[in-house]
Amino acid sequence: MITVEVVYALPHIQHSVKLQVEQSCTAARAFYLSGFQQRFEELGNPDLGIYSRLLDGRTSPAPDEYVMRDGDRLEVYRPLQIDPKKARLQRAARSRQKK
Repeated sequence: MITVEVVYALPHIQHSVKLQVEQSCTAARAFYLSGFQQRFEELGNPDLGIYSRLLDGRTSPAPDEYVMRDGDRLEVYRPLQIDPKKARLQRAARSRQKK
């Protein structure tokens, strides 16, 4: 058995759970075992990462392929509220209006 931590941060509070899992446990399985998907309905099927490294299946293994290591911190990423490019355009428009 190994110990891993699963974290999910909201704007004002961070939720964290330490789990004892089998050495063959994947990131997707650790997320399921954390119970966060059941506690936070808005999550759906979120992006996951290990220490700020996105598990995307392209530049890194997918969550169902990544085998957790002892001491890993699995991060559950919140869905974006707005596309970053659109947010930047909105900020620029507000800045122009102030001038």
